Amino acid sequence: MTKTVNQEQDPEYEELLEKPLWQFTGKDHEYMLKHVLMESLSVDGNNQPSNKKYVQGINGIASLFGCSKSTAQRIKNSGIIDDAITQVQRKILVDADLALQLVKESGYKVGE
Repeated sequence: MTKTVNQEQDPEYEELLEKPLWQFTGKDHEYMLKHVLMESLSVDGNNQPSNKKYVQGINGIASLFGCSKSTAQRIKNSGIIDDAITQVQRKILVDADLALQLVKESGYKVGE
């Protein structure tokens, strides 16, 4: 794993990397998840800021496609937008542009 400047300057992050996973508290786990998710969303592979639009959760998928939550859940479960989804435990983040493109290419009828 390569380190970024933010990670090298954050002593709490370095300390948590050395801590065994079974000793993590809920606060430690939340801190690491937020740190990793924010880093992955804010910088792409070229260390340039990312201009991608993301939606969060089933409600975000529903608003993106203009459908009900149950239809959004069906779309997620269908596997059509799997490449656009990043899920860590219960947190779902969806790359909106990629999801729209994948649904368009699949021919899936949404909101009709």
